[in-house]
Amino acid sequence: MIITLKDGSKKEYGQSMSVYQIALDISEGLARAACAGEVDGEVVDLRTVVDKDCSLNILTANDEKGLAALRHTASHVLAEAVKNLYPQAKLAIGPSIDTGFYYDFDHESFTREELDALEKEMKKIIKKGAKIERYTLPREEAIRFMEEKDEPYKVELIKDLPEDAEISFYSQGDFVDLCAGPHLMSTKGVKAFKLISSSGAYWRGDEKNKMLSRIYGTAFAKKEELNAYLEQLEEAKKRDHNKLGREMELFTTVDVIGQGLPLMMPKGVIMIKELQRWIEDLEDNEWGYIRTKTPLMAKSDLYKISGHWDHYKDGMFVLGNEEKDKEVFALRPMTCPFQYYVYKASQHSYRELPLRYGETSTLFRNEDSGEMHGLTRVRQFTISEGHLIVRPDQMVEEFKNCLALAKYCLETLGLQEDVTYHLSKWDPENKEKYIGEPEVWNETEQDIRDILIELDVPFVEDVGEAAFYGPKVDINAKNVYGKEDTMITIQWDALLAEQFDMYYIDENGDKKRPCIIHRTSIGCYERTLAWLIEKYAGLFPTWLCPEQVRVLPISEKYADYAEKVHAQLKANGIRASVDNRSEKIGYKIREARLAKVPYMLVVGAKEEEEQVVSVRSRYLGDEGQKPLDQFIDAICKEIRTKEIRKIEVDAEGKKN
Repeated sequence: MIITLKDGSKKEYGQSMSVYQIALDISEGLARAACAGEVDGEVVDLRTVVDKDCSLNILTANDEKGLAALRHTASHVLAEAVKNLYPQAKLAIGPSIDTGFYYDFDHESFTREELDALEKEMKKIIKKGAKIERYTLPREEAIRFMEEKDEPYKVELIKDLPEDAEISFYSQGDFVDLCAGPHLMSTKGVKAFKLISSSGAYWRGDEKNKMLSRIYGTAFAKKEELNAYLEQLEEAKKRDHNKLGREMELFTTVDVIGQGLPLMMPKGVIMIKELQRWIEDLEDNEWGYIRTKTPLMAKSDLYKISGHWDHYKDGMFVLGNEEKDKEVFALRPMTCPFQYYVYKASQHSYRELPLRYGETSTLFRNEDSGEMHGLTRVRQFTISEGHLIVRPDQMVEEFKNCLALAKYCLETLGLQEDVTYHLSKWDPENKEKYIGEPEVWNETEQDIRDILIELDVPFVEDVGEAAFYGPKVDINAKNVYGKEDTMITIQWDALLAEQFDMYYIDENGDKKRPCIIHRTSIGCYERTLAWLIEKYAGLFPTWLCPEQVRVLPISEKYADYAEKVHAQLKANGIRASVDNRSEKIGYKIREARLAKVPYMLVVGAKEEEEQVVSVRSRYLGDEGQKPLDQFIDAICKEIRTKEIRKIEVDAEGKKN
């Protein structure tokens, strides 16, 4: 057989060889570093036997898929450590993930001290260097094996596998786990690891199931890589919007109000209000949108027409019982069917289209409790929602415009470098999840694909991520911990106009169906605020800052002048305050920096005499004395243009 390697070179063998044996034949160093193989594009275990011509890539920890195998092995080492220290714990699942690995256990929650003890136990296991071996068992024998080990979650997993599935196990010494692999050849391959945290997780992600204890960890091939990641993680914790947003008094949550129902504090409201005013003015004045205001709830009849009742009911808050109540209502999870009836309230000519309806919509979605986090995943949120009713011949151009608007918003906020574009498609293997015929789906997906290619937008394609009524472009971003969320969506809908009997009169006087674009320009305001907190670590562009200027009188003698300066700032629409406390000026400056105020105006005898202010900023540090009018003109321009200034001083005000 002829093996074609990654560099194009070829190796010829007269007998079958495992991936590991081929790596060893190439070089001992490669075999030591090998984590998995990739045969004809498919990731396989190192023990996989190659018996025919193929292309082969030996994966190391420098490859994403190779690192995943190393981390998967680390999760098994963790599972063995847990069983050693807590024999009564039951094993659930332990996959690798983008940031490392986790393992779920049926056991009470783990403290930091217990995680430290588990790390020590893992080091003992790794030091022994047990050989990792793979074997398979017939279904009934595999079930009996796990029943004898009293591992009910593993038994359930085996029973749920397809009848023809190969049921494989991996052993490392006396420890055995049900697993599809791939894994390293020995536990010694786990060189550098750390257990990060423990949290609760429902079995199989279903809140109807038992809550298990999940341990998160990470692993790398080198200690230096681990240390770099841990430093990055510490920085992420500092930027975590859930922590920083509370410290800055932007939002809070209260148990008696409920999970996923954040309270926006006054400072947070200022930021949301700035974003909302900007988006509404932008859409209405520059992009041709007209504003609607629709109810927060509707009868189930509306959602049955749209299809949400059949396809999305579990994600809705339903008010009433269909079996008992004459009318059943539900809080709206979207605005589209409401805006359709705004359109249907009068007859429209082809000349009127496109009609671009915009609404600042408060929506409600019954998210699983395990999914909710800070402001990124909540049960009530507000969105820059819009629906464009267009003629089919206008669809491509309007879709491009929606992408352009989203891109403009990202650039204005300084977030354009942090996103990825996804073409979210239907899953033809699960047609029952969708409405419409395959031809419509294939055609509309191709239309979006062509648009993205024409605009030179790099994108990936995600099967099964479309809404039930149409494909879409999802613009995604990761939080500081690497979890990805959708920030902005633009969706192609060629189906719902039929369901709602929407039409326009064409040039011949005939009724024709319009097409619809569902889109957001900035997405969910709460999620965007979370994104901004983490992006800027709370050091927002001046136009978004809840407090833009703080006036600092050197002593009480200059309080009147400080108030005069304050009044002029407010008269020009600048959000400002005066620190009149009887504290030293150095203390006041430090306090203003901690509050992340972009500008401080220090005033004393000289400033009052010359009618100037001494400017300190987080951008340049001490900027010296300036006439107040000059400072006001400069900051007003900065706010008006939404400028993102480069920060050139550290937290102590020193030049970087």
